[in-house]
Amino acid sequence: MTTVQAGSTGVPARPTGAPVGPRADGGVGGRGLGERLRHGLGLIGPRHGRHALAVAQLDALALPIGDDGVVAGVDTEGQPAVLGINRPTPYDVVLIGGLWTAQVLALRTAATGARVAVETGRPQAWMQMVHAMGGGQNGLSVYEVGRVPPQGASAGTPVLVVRDCGMRPPRGRVVAGPWQSVLTLLPYLSPVAPRLLRQARLAGIQRVSPDEATELGRVMGLSRTEVESLPALPDGVTLWCTDRDRQYVMTQPTDAETGLLGTPRRMD
Repeated sequence: MTTVQAGSTGVPARPTGAPVGPRADGGVGGRGLGERLRHGLGLIGPRHGRHALAVAQLDALALPIGDDGVVAGVDTEGQPAVLGINRPTPYDVVLIGGLWTAQVLALRTAATGARVAVETGRPQAWMQMVHAMGGGQNGLSVYEVGRVPPQGASAGTPVLVVRDCGMRPPRGRVVAGPWQSVLTLLPYLSPVAPRLLRQARLAGIQRVSPDEATELGRVMGLSRTEVESLPALPDGVTLWCTDRDRQYVMTQPTDAETGLLGTPRRMD
Protein backbone atom coordinates (compact mmCIF):
# COMPACT_ATOMS: atom_id res chain seq x y z
CA MET A 1 0.00 0.00 0.00
CA THR A 2 1.40 3.37 -1.02
CA THR A 3 1.70 5.99 1.71
CA VAL A 4 0.22 9.40 0.83
CA GLN A 5 1.56 12.49 2.57
CA ALA A 6 -0.12 15.87 2.78
CA GLY A 7 1.49 18.51 0.60
CA SER A 8 2.12 22.11 1.53
CA THR A 9 -1.28 23.15 0.17
CA GLY A 10 -3.24 20.73 2.35
CA VAL A 11 -4.11 18.60 -0.68
CA PRO A 12 -2.95 14.97 -0.55
CA ALA A 13 0.26 14.58 -2.47
CA ARG A 14 0.38 12.18 -5.37
CA PRO A 15 1.34 8.56 -4.65
CA THR A 16 4.87 7.57 -5.40
CA GLY A 17 5.18 6.69 -9.04
CA ALA A 18 1.86 8.35 -10.04
CA PRO A 19 1.88 10.44 -13.24
CA VAL A 20 2.44 14.13 -12.80
CA GLY A 21 -0.48 16.18 -14.10
CA PRO A 22 -0.41 19.78 -15.34
CA ARG A 23 -0.85 22.59 -12.81
CA ALA A 24 -3.42 25.32 -13.10
CA ASP A 25 -0.59 27.82 -13.53
CA GLY A 26 0.96 25.85 -16.35
CA GLY A 27 3.45 23.93 -14.19
CA VAL A 28 3.27 20.35 -12.96
CA GLY A 29 2.62 18.68 -9.63
CA GLY A 30 0.02 18.98 -6.87
CA ARG A 31 0.38 22.69 -6.17
CA GLY A 32 -1.60 23.71 -9.27
CA LEU A 33 -4.49 21.41 -8.28
CA GLY A 34 -4.59 22.93 -4.79
CA GLU A 35 -4.71 26.44 -6.20
CA ARG A 36 -7.68 25.43 -8.41
CA LEU A 37 -9.53 24.04 -5.41
CA ARG A 38 -8.89 27.13 -3.26
CA HIS A 39 -10.26 29.40 -6.00
CA GLY A 40 -13.44 27.33 -6.47
CA LEU A 41 -12.53 25.99 -9.90
CA GLY A 42 -13.34 22.39 -9.01
CA LEU A 43 -11.50 19.20 -9.81
CA ILE A 44 -9.70 18.85 -13.08
CA GLY A 45 -10.65 15.88 -15.18
CA PRO A 46 -8.68 12.76 -15.93
CA ARG A 47 -5.54 13.17 -17.97
CA HIS A 48 -5.45 11.39 -21.33
CA GLY A 49 -3.35 11.71 -24.40
CA ARG A 50 -4.54 14.21 -26.95
CA HIS A 51 -6.84 12.97 -29.70
CA ALA A 52 -5.34 13.84 -33.05
CA LEU A 53 -5.90 12.84 -36.67
CA ALA A 54 -3.62 13.12 -39.61
CA VAL A 55 -4.90 15.38 -42.38
CA ALA A 56 -5.27 12.35 -44.63
CA GLN A 57 -7.77 10.83 -42.15
CA LEU A 58 -10.16 13.80 -42.01
CA ASP A 59 -12.26 12.54 -44.92
CA ALA A 60 -13.14 9.49 -42.83
CA LEU A 61 -15.05 11.65 -40.33
CA ALA A 62 -18.82 11.79 -40.81
CA LEU A 63 -21.82 12.93 -38.78
CA PRO A 64 -25.07 10.91 -38.90
CA ILE A 65 -27.24 13.89 -39.84
CA GLY A 66 -29.96 13.53 -42.47
CA ASP A 67 -32.30 16.00 -44.10
CA ASP A 68 -34.09 18.49 -41.91
CA GLY A 69 -37.87 18.36 -42.00
CA VAL A 70 -40.92 16.18 -41.47
CA VAL A 71 -40.59 12.43 -41.96
CA ALA A 72 -43.32 11.50 -44.43
CA GLY A 73 -42.45 7.80 -44.40
CA VAL A 74 -39.90 5.53 -46.03
CA ASP A 75 -38.84 5.32 -49.67
CA THR A 76 -38.50 2.21 -51.83
CA GLU A 77 -35.11 1.47 -50.23
CA GLY A 78 -36.49 1.70 -46.70
CA GLN A 79 -34.78 5.02 -46.00
CA PRO A 80 -36.59 7.93 -44.28
CA ALA A 81 -38.25 10.29 -46.74
CA VAL A 82 -38.24 13.85 -45.39
CA LEU A 83 -40.36 16.80 -46.51
CA GLY A 84 -38.77 20.20 -45.90
CA ILE A 85 -41.97 21.96 -44.90
CA ASN A 86 -40.52 24.58 -42.55
CA ARG A 87 -38.47 26.92 -44.72
CA PRO A 88 -37.72 30.64 -45.14
CA THR A 89 -39.28 30.85 -48.60
CA PRO A 90 -42.92 30.38 -49.68
CA TYR A 91 -43.73 26.71 -50.15
CA ASP A 92 -46.95 25.33 -51.64
CA VAL A 93 -47.75 21.63 -51.41
CA VAL A 94 -50.67 19.87 -53.10
CA LEU A 95 -51.78 16.42 -51.95
CA ILE A 96 -54.27 14.54 -54.12
CA GLY A 97 -55.16 11.87 -51.63
CA GLY A 98 -56.81 11.00 -48.37
CA LEU A 99 -57.44 12.92 -45.18
CA TRP A 100 -55.48 10.34 -43.17
CA THR A 101 -52.17 11.26 -44.83
CA ALA A 102 -52.82 14.99 -44.47
CA GLN A 103 -53.53 14.53 -40.77
CA VAL A 104 -50.39 12.48 -40.18
CA LEU A 105 -48.31 15.18 -41.89
CA ALA A 106 -50.02 17.87 -39.79
CA LEU A 107 -49.39 15.90 -36.61
CA ARG A 108 -45.72 15.36 -37.43
CA THR A 109 -45.25 18.98 -38.45
CA ALA A 110 -46.65 20.11 -35.11
CA ALA A 111 -44.23 17.73 -33.42
CA THR A 112 -41.32 19.71 -34.93
CA GLY A 113 -42.47 22.80 -33.02
CA ALA A 114 -44.38 24.43 -35.88
CA ARG A 115 -47.94 25.69 -35.53
CA VAL A 116 -50.60 24.13 -37.74
CA ALA A 117 -53.68 26.03 -38.88
CA VAL A 118 -56.38 23.92 -40.53
CA GLU A 119 -58.91 25.54 -42.86
CA THR A 120 -61.71 23.05 -43.37
CA GLY A 121 -65.36 22.57 -44.18
CA ARG A 122 -65.48 19.45 -41.98
CA PRO A 123 -64.13 20.56 -38.61
CA GLN A 124 -65.55 17.46 -36.90
CA ALA A 125 -62.98 15.36 -38.79
CA TRP A 126 -60.18 17.29 -37.07
CA MET A 127 -61.63 17.61 -33.56
CA GLN A 128 -60.12 14.38 -32.28
CA MET A 129 -56.67 15.68 -33.16
CA VAL A 130 -57.38 19.04 -31.55
CA HIS A 131 -58.49 17.42 -28.29
CA ALA A 132 -55.54 15.02 -28.29
CA MET A 133 -53.15 17.97 -28.63
CA GLY A 134 -54.62 20.01 -25.80
CA GLY A 135 -57.64 21.76 -27.22
CA GLY A 136 -55.84 23.93 -29.76
CA GLN A 137 -53.34 25.35 -27.30
CA ASN A 138 -50.43 23.16 -28.40
CA GLY A 139 -49.86 23.85 -32.06
CA LEU A 140 -53.09 22.91 -33.90
CA SER A 141 -56.04 25.22 -34.59
CA VAL A 142 -59.08 24.64 -36.80
CA TYR A 143 -60.91 27.39 -38.71
CA GLU A 144 -63.89 27.57 -41.04
CA VAL A 145 -63.24 28.05 -44.74
CA GLY A 146 -62.18 31.63 -45.41
CA ARG A 147 -61.74 32.44 -41.69
CA VAL A 148 -58.04 31.77 -41.15
CA PRO A 149 -56.47 34.85 -39.53
CA PRO A 150 -52.88 36.00 -40.16
CA GLN A 151 -50.58 33.53 -38.42
CA GLY A 152 -47.50 35.66 -37.75
CA ALA A 153 -45.05 33.04 -38.96
CA SER A 154 -41.37 33.49 -38.19
CA ALA A 155 -38.18 31.48 -37.98
CA GLY A 156 -38.94 30.80 -34.33
CA THR A 157 -42.56 29.81 -34.95
CA PRO A 158 -43.00 28.39 -38.47
CA VAL A 159 -46.54 27.68 -39.63
CA LEU A 160 -48.22 25.08 -41.82
CA VAL A 161 -51.65 25.97 -43.18
CA VAL A 162 -53.63 22.88 -44.19
CA ARG A 163 -56.43 23.67 -46.63
CA ASP A 164 -59.02 20.88 -46.43
CA CYS A 165 -61.67 22.63 -48.49
CA GLY A 166 -62.99 19.97 -50.84
CA MET A 167 -62.75 19.57 -54.59
CA ARG A 168 -62.82 23.30 -55.40
CA PRO A 169 -60.98 25.18 -52.65
CA PRO A 170 -61.54 28.95 -52.88
CA ARG A 171 -58.55 31.21 -53.11
CA GLY A 172 -57.17 31.41 -49.60
CA ARG A 173 -56.84 34.57 -47.55
CA VAL A 174 -53.67 33.18 -46.01
CA VAL A 175 -51.06 32.24 -48.61
CA ALA A 176 -47.58 30.77 -48.50
CA GLY A 177 -44.85 33.12 -47.31
CA PRO A 178 -41.56 33.08 -45.42
CA TRP A 179 -41.75 30.34 -42.77
CA GLN A 180 -45.36 29.65 -43.73
CA SER A 181 -46.13 26.71 -45.99
CA VAL A 182 -49.54 25.77 -47.37
CA LEU A 183 -50.71 22.19 -47.92
CA THR A 184 -53.82 21.93 -50.07
CA LEU A 185 -55.68 18.62 -49.86
CA LEU A 186 -57.72 17.51 -52.87
CA PRO A 187 -59.66 14.24 -52.53
CA TYR A 188 -59.63 13.74 -56.30
CA LEU A 189 -58.43 15.45 -59.46
CA SER A 190 -60.69 18.47 -59.81
CA PRO A 191 -60.96 21.24 -62.42
CA VAL A 192 -58.79 23.51 -60.27
CA ALA A 193 -56.12 20.85 -59.74
CA PRO A 194 -53.99 21.71 -62.81
CA ARG A 195 -53.66 25.33 -61.68
CA LEU A 196 -52.77 24.33 -58.14
CA LEU A 197 -50.27 21.74 -59.35
CA ARG A 198 -48.52 24.27 -61.56
CA GLN A 199 -48.15 26.63 -58.61
CA ALA A 200 -46.97 23.97 -56.17
CA ARG A 201 -43.34 23.30 -55.31
CA LEU A 202 -44.25 19.77 -54.21
CA ALA A 203 -47.13 17.50 -55.20
CA GLY A 204 -48.20 14.20 -53.69
CA ILE A 205 -50.44 11.75 -55.55
CA GLN A 206 -52.17 8.77 -54.00
CA ARG A 207 -54.35 6.16 -55.68
CA VAL A 208 -56.51 7.65 -58.44
CA SER A 209 -58.58 6.30 -61.32
CA PRO A 210 -56.94 5.42 -64.66
CA ASP A 211 -58.47 8.51 -66.29
CA GLU A 212 -57.18 10.75 -63.52
CA ALA A 213 -53.76 9.12 -63.78
CA THR A 214 -53.63 9.86 -67.51
CA GLU A 215 -54.54 13.51 -66.94
CA LEU A 216 -51.99 13.83 -64.14
CA GLY A 217 -49.35 12.32 -66.39
CA ARG A 218 -50.05 14.98 -68.99
CA VAL A 219 -50.12 17.89 -66.52
CA MET A 220 -47.06 16.80 -64.52
CA GLY A 221 -44.98 15.13 -67.18
CA LEU A 222 -45.04 11.70 -65.52
CA SER A 223 -43.50 8.69 -67.19
CA ARG A 224 -45.68 5.91 -68.57
CA THR A 225 -44.59 3.62 -65.73
CA GLU A 226 -45.56 6.22 -63.13
CA VAL A 227 -48.94 6.82 -64.75
CA GLU A 228 -49.69 3.10 -64.82
CA SER A 229 -48.71 2.73 -61.16
CA LEU A 230 -51.12 5.36 -59.81
CA PRO A 231 -54.40 3.37 -59.99
CA ALA A 232 -52.79 0.49 -58.08
CA LEU A 233 -51.02 2.35 -55.25
CA PRO A 234 -51.68 0.71 -51.86
CA ASP A 235 -53.18 2.64 -48.95
CA GLY A 236 -50.56 4.85 -47.33
CA VAL A 237 -48.35 5.11 -50.44
CA THR A 238 -47.81 8.49 -52.10
CA LEU A 239 -45.89 9.46 -55.22
CA TRP A 240 -44.19 12.74 -54.25
CA CYS A 241 -43.13 14.89 -57.18
CA THR A 242 -41.02 17.99 -57.67
CA ASP A 243 -39.87 19.53 -60.93
CA ARG A 244 -36.94 17.13 -61.06
CA ASP A 245 -37.57 14.24 -58.71
CA ARG A 246 -40.13 11.48 -58.21
CA GLN A 247 -40.27 9.33 -55.09
CA TYR A 248 -42.69 6.69 -53.86
CA VAL A 249 -43.12 6.97 -50.10
CA MET A 250 -44.96 4.66 -47.70
CA THR A 251 -46.28 6.41 -44.62
CA GLN A 252 -46.04 4.06 -41.65
CA PRO A 253 -47.92 5.27 -38.58
CA THR A 254 -46.54 5.06 -35.09
CA ASP A 255 -48.57 3.32 -32.39
CA ALA A 256 -49.75 6.70 -31.12
CA GLU A 257 -50.81 7.79 -34.62
CA THR A 258 -52.67 4.53 -35.18
CA GLY A 259 -54.50 4.97 -31.87
CA LEU A 260 -55.51 8.49 -32.83
CA LEU A 261 -56.10 8.26 -36.59
CA GLY A 262 -56.41 4.56 -37.36
CA THR A 263 -54.61 2.64 -40.07
CA PRO A 264 -53.59 4.11 -43.46
CA ARG A 265 -56.47 4.60 -45.86
CA ARG A 266 -57.10 6.38 -49.13
CA MET A 267 -60.84 6.86 -48.67
CA ASP A 268 -62.35 8.86 -45.78
